[in-house]
Amino acid sequence: MTAPLDFSTWVCPAPLRDYPAIVMGHGAGGKLSAELINHLFLPAFGGPRGPLADAVRIEIGGARLAISTDSFVVRPLFFPGGNIGELAVNGTINDIAMMGAQPLALTASFILEEGMPLDQLGVIAESMGRAAQQAGVTLIAGDTKVVDRGHGDGVFITTTGFGLIPACVNIGPEQARPGDAIIVSGPIGLHGVAILSVREGIEFGAPVVSDTAALHGLVSTMLASDARLHTLRDPTRGGVAAALNEIATDAQIGIEIVERDVPVPPAVQAACELLGMDPLHIANEGKLVAFVARDDAERLLDAMRAHPLGRDAALIGYATADHPGVVVARTGIGGMRVVDTLVGEQLPRIC
Repeated sequence: MTAPLDFSTWVCPAPLRDYPAIVMGHGAGGKLSAELINHLFLPAFGGPRGPLADAVRIEIGGARLAISTDSFVVRPLFFPGGNIGELAVNGTINDIAMMGAQPLALTASFILEEGMPLDQLGVIAESMGRAAQQAGVTLIAGDTKVVDRGHGDGVFITTTGFGLIPACVNIGPEQARPGDAIIVSGPIGLHGVAILSVREGIEFGAPVVSDTAALHGLVSTMLASDARLHTLRDPTRGGVAAALNEIATDAQIGIEIVERDVPVPPAVQAACELLGMDPLHIANEGKLVAFVARDDAERLLDAMRAHPLGRDAALIGYATADHPGVVVARTGIGGMRVVDTLVGEQLPRIC
């Protein structure tokens, strides 16, 4: 029996700085992003109206809707496994799905840079339409603006999604509780490393392809298993580390994972070793993290592994009542380390 960890005397070796202007780290999904939201946007908008989840839950005429809006500024526009168009569709669908909702419709807004080749824009638009059709979602409205050459980086896309939450489903970051098993749906880090490989021209021994995919079908399979599913999160910006820290904070629970149980592809591991990065901080675009009642973990894993997008699902740890708000990982040599969110930007413009 190991003694419980005491974090009361731990301090941050690099205190956050006071930034007078926006820096790239404000878009990283880490500490600076959280500060920007909590100290600038939320006070200006009247404060939080509930947990800051992937989507908001509202009730209209007896129907429970999940609504989410997201902007996509990925560079480059085309990358192994996809492009900004299908990424915009899949990313917003996934935010809706993380509430347990069935996505219904999307709107899309395009900021186009003067000089953007029309043939490239056509490929992006066709990819969006195809991704929406494959997901059973309708693109119902949109807008287009053009900015001066040099001020738009080709195209930026903003999408808003709408989905219907079944009456019996109540999923959210605040629903996670001590004892929950923590499951990741498959190998992590593929999207971030795919972007890095083409942006910097680095090869990692094997081709790395983005995992961009719409996850609502997998979520439907998970819900149909009748496992007591409490929380879902897609670990995009900031990776699995940011997702777990957000849940730990919202639910005021501690989280303990086993590092060697986290599925990391060899190419992602090689990239992280070469560049000094942590796979837990690398972005994903087709994976989810689930918190489920411990007794239902095997049932949920069986259901997920029967779905193409969950065949490599893995149990990586448990929630605990100890050290609320803190995520720790047991290392390969038996030690423990704190898994925190990044302060700044590890890899900008990945979604």
